[in-house]
Amino acid sequence: MNGQDLWSRRGWLQWSQRGLGATAVLALLAQEGLLGKASAMPRIQARPQAKAKRAIQICLVGGLSHLDSFDYKPELERLHGKTLQTEEKPDIFFGQMGLLRKSDWEYRARGQSGLEISELFPQIAAKADRLTILRSMVTQSANHTPALFFENSGFEFNGFPSMGSWLSYGLGSIAQDLPAYVVLPDGRGGPNGGSSNWTHGFLPGQHQGVVFQSSGQPVRDLRPARALSEQEDRDTWQMVDFLNRKHQAEHGAEDLLSARIESYALAAKMQMSVPRVAELEQETESTQQRYGMDRAETADMARRCLLGRRLLEQGVRFVQLYSGGPIAGTPRTSWDAHENVLENHAAEARRIDQPIAALLEDLEARGMLEDTLVLFTTEFGRTPFSQSASDVAGPGRDHNRYAFSCWMAGAGLKPGMAYGESDDIGWKVASNPVTWQDFHATVLHLFGIDHTELTYYHNGIHRRLTNVHGEVIQGVLS
Repeated sequence: MNGQDLWSRRGWLQWSQRGLGATAVLALLAQEGLLGKASAMPRIQARPQAKAKRAIQICLVGGLSHLDSFDYKPELERLHGKTLQTEEKPDIFFGQMGLLRKSDWEYRARGQSGLEISELFPQIAAKADRLTILRSMVTQSANHTPALFFENSGFEFNGFPSMGSWLSYGLGSIAQDLPAYVVLPDGRGGPNGGSSNWTHGFLPGQHQGVVFQSSGQPVRDLRPARALSEQEDRDTWQMVDFLNRKHQAEHGAEDLLSARIESYALAAKMQMSVPRVAELEQETESTQQRYGMDRAETADMARRCLLGRRLLEQGVRFVQLYSGGPIAGTPRTSWDAHENVLENHAAEARRIDQPIAALLEDLEARGMLEDTLVLFTTEFGRTPFSQSASDVAGPGRDHNRYAFSCWMAGAGLKPGMAYGESDDIGWKVASNPVTWQDFHATVLHLFGIDHTELTYYHNGIHRRLTNVHGEVIQGVLS
């Protein structure tokens, strides 16, 4: 690198980061007010009636069968093995309409509320009186990647900010030393579409979801590549600050540069806060066992649920956990039960049922459920008929965008109830359809935000999470 390149801002950063890593040590300079200040200021004032301060979302990748979990359809037992009498060709992935099939799990009325929930999730079912089930969800795509984008951003294509990014942008950060939005992927792999599911889109870069790993080093490049003295840190980043200020004086303030400066300042603080919050061994043995950290099949989700609770306690605004992560050559390491619902869903449910139930119990015991939203979502449901071209009621189900179930719990919700209905066989919504825009509008409402007021001007349009749609689901509010 020649001298002229070295004295440019880009040249200095490239040179310095060879020894510092992507998240260089900035603590000393941050304490002195150099390199900017991490942005914690809200862009919108939450209304006094806000119920939620934080949220944790569990995203089931692949498409959970509502018919085998949260939406009991006795009519399917009577019609099992019969042909669906319709000339309509549904929008399904493989286009094979087999025979109607009943649930693979027994349903029972749960708790004082009497909510019907199947034996697929026995421990979550035991918390029925805390759940608000949405049985009339609909979406616009039967394909995984665009359906996940709808779930996260309300749009079919990538490049639009996710709900977590909008909350980070709108309300700012509670914590000064942790990101506002943290993502905890399945240990087996990421969801379809990868990081596009937690992108900041056109919002400033500091609102991107930050991926934490539940084991090992939580954040990549958290430490410098080599040991550095305090004097080296100070000298290097004083020069970086000088170049930043020089660049801004010559070219004016730039959002991208400001966001990068803020990200580096936050990274410095995370070098102290992340190891502390990620030390799950500080939890009691009984707590670890309650989440399922001592069992091989639940350990991954248990660690992430427990880490999620700790992150919420430390001021993270929005935590997102994924259940299911397709790996090359093994697409069924998710809830995508084309071949066999019983085998697929049983294996996936065993991984998450205990940890999620423990999370609900733990949040309630700590008094956090009063102002924390727990969201349990999936990109779409599955068909009431089997995926088969034969005259046999095969064991698999195809994608169903016309009706599916999600649930919510916690801040500002009516517990122990179900909202909306699908038809007698669970194929299509029969009453009170809920779109992703409605879902997002409701979440923002619980945070004290009018979804029509949280906007960002981009390419000549005042963009918002709900686009030009969305109604708050008044029937689920307490």
